[in-house]
Amino acid sequence: MRQMKILTEADLRAVVSLDREAVDCVEDAFHALATKAVAMPPILRLDIPEHRGEVDVKTAYVPGIEGFAIKISPGFFDNPKIGLPSTNGMMVLLSSRTGLVQALLLDNGYLTDVRTAAAGAVAAKHLSREDSSVAAIFGAGMQARLQLQALALVRPIREARLWARDHAKATAAAAELTAKLGFPVKAGIEPKAAVSGADIVVTTTPSEAPILKAQWLQPGQHVTAMGSDAEHKNELDPQAIARATYVADSLGQTRRLGELHHAIAAGLVAADAEFAELGQVIAGLKPGRTGAEEITIADLTGTGIQDTAIATLAFARANAADAGTTFES
Repeated sequence: MRQMKILTEADLRAVVSLDREAVDCVEDAFHALATKAVAMPPILRLDIPEHRGEVDVKTAYVPGIEGFAIKISPGFFDNPKIGLPSTNGMMVLLSSRTGLVQALLLDNGYLTDVRTAAAGAVAAKHLSREDSSVAAIFGAGMQARLQLQALALVRPIREARLWARDHAKATAAAAELTAKLGFPVKAGIEPKAAVSGADIVVTTTPSEAPILKAQWLQPGQHVTAMGSDAEHKNELDPQAIARATYVADSLGQTRRLGELHHAIAAGLVAADAEFAELGQVIAGLKPGRTGAEEITIADLTGTGIQDTAIATLAFARANAADAGTTFES
């Protein structure tokens, strides 16, 4: 008798939240990527340009973990204009031992949102100064909100600035975050002003042209760029990569589609230049931040191992809570 659990978005929201355990599970995944024989193939991506759409398929197998996830993740960035979310998707969790489907996670992108924000927290934990208290967030969508919430789990954030092209949207998000997080979040009109004096800067947009200029960066700042998960996306001025300590989530990916890709294309960085990966920093195999005045950049393009990690956590929590619907065949 085979059993498979189906978990809806509501089921998953009830058992998985953006908390320290979620951050820890993503941190452990990055550590495994640096220390174990992880199988993680390149991202499969389908572009649908006439509707500003893309679909990514990601997966990874981690030795010692009972299951592995395959995620289908669409992003259609004109959807908000018609009242729909820009991201969607689902995950399938399969047994690493038999290949049988263990669970269908109909999360509509929720688990991706959580694991992406958790990765931002992991990057800040290992690359920003421990006393970082002022954050600047570029963007005003769901990921902007979650990235700030995640930062507050790992750093003593007491003030945040939010910048987005849509100032009204930024103002609404700032008010919501102030009420939720208990510290002032202000919507800024000028991105340069938002960056000035910030300890941590996080970019969360699908921008195709740089929105963070290299000359705005100040000694001691940490930048997490998480929007450039396709070749045509570019949030950071490529000059910023050349003047900072750069760390990739997956160097193979960031050379191809991350912020590093644009610095290479601009001739500012050699195509075969070696940089630390976040997992290597976590595992102590390579240095991250080495001084208080250093500028650090984390280039997060999203990895399949994060999806396997969050899907495994969700499945375990759902089983413990007897959540979802079990089907037998």
